[in-house]
Amino acid sequence: MGHKERIEVPGSEVFGPYSPGVKSHGIVWLAGQIAPDAGDDVTSQTAGALAKVDDLLAAAGCTKEDIVFVQVLLDDIDDFQAMNEVYADWIGESEIPPARAAFAAAALPAGAKIEVVVQAIDPNHE
Repeated sequence: MGHKERIEVPGSEVFGPYSPGVKSHGIVWLAGQIAPDAGDDVTSQTAGALAKVDDLLAAAGCTKEDIVFVQVLLDDIDDFQAMNEVYADWIGESEIPPARAAFAAAALPAGAKIEVVVQAIDPNHE
């Protein structure tokens, strides 16, 4: 059986029986990140969720360059453009931007407008 490691940021809340992130066999999976406390609009919540992703990536020993896939869930697909502008600034001039899927969900936890799920490679995996 393979080894797996829990990834978390000390002091961050977890709202159920799950790990904020898991690292195993050179892959890092981050649970969906939401930030309804960041503001009432999708722009603020996108920035807040991506900041949480940054913190978890750092805790896993990764950077944005290690991300291979991002899944974005929106409570309203009409918010796609506003989310995409924040996301574009966040991902920056990545040499190889990650693959991404974005779609509407009927409802997100805690009244969130956006949830971001990330998969990355562990650059330190041997």
